[in-house]
Amino acid sequence: MTATGTRAGAPKSWGVTWRPVPDATMRIFCLPHTGAGAAAYRAWAAYLPPEIELVAVRLPGRETRFRERPFTRIGDLVPALLDGLCPFLDRPHAWFGHSLGALVAYEACRALRDRGMPLPERLFVSGRRAPHLPDRDRPVHDAPVADMVARLEELNGTPREVLDDRATLTSLLPMLRADFAVAETYRWRPAGPLQCPISVFGGTRDPMATMAELRAWDRHSAGGCTVRMFDGDHFFLHESRGPVTAAITDDLRTGSGRPR
Repeated sequence: MTATGTRAGAPKSWGVTWRPVPDATMRIFCLPHTGAGAAAYRAWAAYLPPEIELVAVRLPGRETRFRERPFTRIGDLVPALLDGLCPFLDRPHAWFGHSLGALVAYEACRALRDRGMPLPERLFVSGRRAPHLPDRDRPVHDAPVADMVARLEELNGTPREVLDDRATLTSLLPMLRADFAVAETYRWRPAGPLQCPISVFGGTRDPMATMAELRAWDRHSAGGCTVRMFDGDHFFLHESRGPVTAAITDDLRTGSGRPR
């Protein structure tokens, strides 16, 4: 059986609405970074205006889907993701992804176009160099545990107590290796730019994505590209939750800029 057939899952397993908005005029799908789950965006719902419903994406291998086999290739993940989120595409929507999530969100938007499905009003990418740029980091998805821990320490997004707890770390390793594999085996396939605008967010002290690498997202949008920098390292979005969600709100309220 294909990955889509075995792991598409029920809509509620893929999309989590921390604050349901039955009459929402806009939905924003939020994809997590490596090792994270839907809970990473739980607090965001309270920062968004009442007309915008946040749908946090819960991928296999974590939280309530811990026993499901995580994806290791983006080409398998994206079709299953769209199948799972299809019921949520009944109104205007946007996508947000941080780090690995930015890459998945971008490919999901391209897949929507390829499938002839409803297109996004805007794509938000955060903490991730443009997809056509080569990876600067040595792969760790199949490296010794010590090398993977060193990478997690560099990213500064995993609690120290998790890294120091061998039992906890061991239980998370399959999901962490899978997430790293999705990013590290990714190869950009040339295609036309997205018609929607792209908003790019970066951290002023993030070594994983320089200003030049963030600006390079411009080639992937025919609707315009803006770059905003926030104070912080790779996980600036947690330190700057208010400013980040305010920027998202401003861009969504400004309008899509997409040809009708």
